[in-house]
Amino acid sequence: MAALLQASTFCQRGTVRSTLHVPKLPVTRLSFPKLPTANLVEELSYPRLNISTGRETPNNTAGNPVDSDPMVIAKLYAIKVSIEDRIEMHMNIGEQRNNWNHLLLNSINAISLSGVIMTALAATTAAAGGGTAVLSLKLSSTLLYLSATGILCVMNKIQPSQLAEEQRNAVRLFKQLHAQIETTLAIKNPTIADVKEALEKVLALDKAYPLPLLGAMLDKFPSRVEPAVWWPNRKPRREGRFGKKGKNGWSMELEEEMKEIVGVLKRRDIAEYLRLGQIALKVNKMLAISGPLLTGLAAFGSAFAGSSSYGSWAMMVGVIAGTLASVVNTLEHGGQVGMVFEMYRSTAGIFRLMEESIVANLEERDVERRENGELLEMDVALKLGRSLSELKDLMNTSYSLSQSKDGTEEFASKLF
Repeated sequence: MAALLQASTFCQRGTVRSTLHVPKLPVTRLSFPKLPTANLVEELSYPRLNISTGRETPNNTAGNPVDSDPMVIAKLYAIKVSIEDRIEMHMNIGEQRNNWNHLLLNSINAISLSGVIMTALAATTAAAGGGTAVLSLKLSSTLLYLSATGILCVMNKIQPSQLAEEQRNAVRLFKQLHAQIETTLAIKNPTIADVKEALEKVLALDKAYPLPLLGAMLDKFPSRVEPAVWWPNRKPRREGRFGKKGKNGWSMELEEEMKEIVGVLKRRDIAEYLRLGQIALKVNKMLAISGPLLTGLAAFGSAFAGSSSYGSWAMMVGVIAGTLASVVNTLEHGGQVGMVFEMYRSTAGIFRLMEESIVANLEERDVERRENGELLEMDVALKLGRSLSELKDLMNTSYSLSQSKDGTEEFASKLF
């Protein structure tokens, strides 16, 4: 018993000690590769390519930043707001004039057909011996035909379908100009030259697609069909020549390719759309003359319908001429022949603008002042609906056909 107590006392007073032996980890130094600071600075200060002009501009994130003139930016924003207002106005007026076309077409046809019915009733009533009723029917039909003749003359003069197409083109072109100004403000250092260029483009569009009818309306029946022009006049420049080594994306091969494309646009695309525009103009002019002439003839026939001597012939003239007038009016304004003419004219204008843009670059003596050659080539290819390889094939085909003078040359554009 004493031994157990002694052992218990020993366990309570004793202490247990333990030592943990942790192995020492080898100390290593981490080495990082040195960053090429010189190349980084060069990269930050490397000139950027301006998408709107195709020229290289210094990067403003390094070196001395180039601050834009606040007044220039304010002027560009003012022009931008003015363009937005014009887009809204042209959209509203275009919709209104499109409604004019439908409402006037339906109204004139209803008036003409009502005159046809009254002329036939007058002849039938005269054969039955109704004196007073015949006079009232003849007078009513004559007044209806004369009213249709007057309204149709005004409608053929203003061509509402063509007016609506003009406003649609204006909306599209103002939206393009709006996007160009946004691009200039986003990626370019604007100058006073950009303000003048934007202002000239706005005024040229106002002149090409006027809003008012009286005094400013475009001639709907011109003596000669010309492409629509909505851009400012370009100043003539001397032709530029340079060596085989390309600069600013240009080379001798690209210059020859652009010259060949200009030739194809002149010989095929522009000439074809002017020819189609001339046909549409002739058809529209013939229909515009025939409609009022037929309603006037119908008014003359209805005035003598039911008379004793030539009543039957007068009735036939009044009925047939009135019916034909409705058909002609439907063909002209229901078929929107004026809109077709304007579409051909504006498409020829697109090709003319492309031609002048290419020629202006080729005539620029300083290659660095041209648009970037690669960007211009891509822009032309997209506008023509072709790939870059197809654009080169077009040049080769056109050149071979011009040498052999055998075969039909294809059109440059695949979009229109």
